[in-house]
Amino acid sequence: MSARQGGKLRAGLIGLGAMGRNHARVLSGLDGVELVGIVDPLGDPNGLLRAPVLPELSELLALDIDYAVVACPTALHEPIGLELAAHGVSALIEKPLAQSVEAATRLVEAFESRGLVAGVGHIERYNPALQNLRSRLEAGELGEVYQVVTRRQGPFPHRIADVGVVLDLATHDIDLTSWVTGQEYASVSARTVSRSGRLHEDMVAAVGLLSDGTMVNHLVNWLSPLKERSTVITGDRGCFVADTLTADLTFYANGAIDTEWEALRAFRGVAEGDMVRYAIPKREPLLVEHERFRDAVEGKESDIVTLRQGLRTVEVAGCLVRSARDGVTIPIEGGTPR
Repeated sequence: MSARQGGKLRAGLIGLGAMGRNHARVLSGLDGVELVGIVDPLGDPNGLLRAPVLPELSELLALDIDYAVVACPTALHEPIGLELAAHGVSALIEKPLAQSVEAATRLVEAFESRGLVAGVGHIERYNPALQNLRSRLEAGELGEVYQVVTRRQGPFPHRIADVGVVLDLATHDIDLTSWVTGQEYASVSARTVSRSGRLHEDMVAAVGLLSDGTMVNHLVNWLSPLKERSTVITGDRGCFVADTLTADLTFYANGAIDTEWEALRAFRGVAEGDMVRYAIPKREPLLVEHERFRDAVEGKESDIVTLRQGLRTVEVAGCLVRSARDGVTIPIEGGTPR
């Protein structure tokens, strides 16, 4: 689909929760796009939105939209996505793509069979620190990659009620790990607990192996007052540390100069080298995500997270849940590196 002749793409938004309001803010100022309608049965209690807020999806579809952003609860992604596909409307669906592999597969098939542009909102791919890190890994600056460790923790978000921490939060780390390294998961093992009295798990510790033998560790929870978003990648030349809260990227090099001071060497080790904190441009990841998706809808070549990649992430997340439930390591079949 290309932009309307002499005009803008007509976009809709479904869901006005915390993330939905951020989407509304970005869509309202996005070049080449007009936000023509929003669907939320609770309306807009603050009356601050310029686009009309509608109670039903059918009313949004009647506005002849080119694409929609789906930011409603995960359990509604499948029925809403299928209806959008049936009406020939492209869609950017918030992560996770769906609450089950089966539902995600049906979404993939619905959009692909109609030749529609569709993507998943794995926003960490557009974080400046991770984008810069991926480029450096592709350039071989770290040499062979040994291990990827992520930590993602913070207070419980009361807006999340339909999925646990694995699907809601750990899917960020699953997707970014495959994307940054260019490797798929070969196996995973996990343990989960639920300490907040909810139906779903609120803490997970996972160990995985990527297709090239890289070791992976994910620690994710909704139980900490400390909000942390850290990705550490270690290789034979040192390690990169990405803080995606601040979009900072730091490199710690292996030591190249021997320390002659024996007492200091014993205290600090012999492998400590230079530390470099990179100065990188820092654009808002959500804005970049929307720009990329807009370009894809216009028919331009653009790097978006495809539904098949989103499906793969849901598959790996499902394996983590199964591993924790059954107490076994789960092998993961094949897949194409990202």
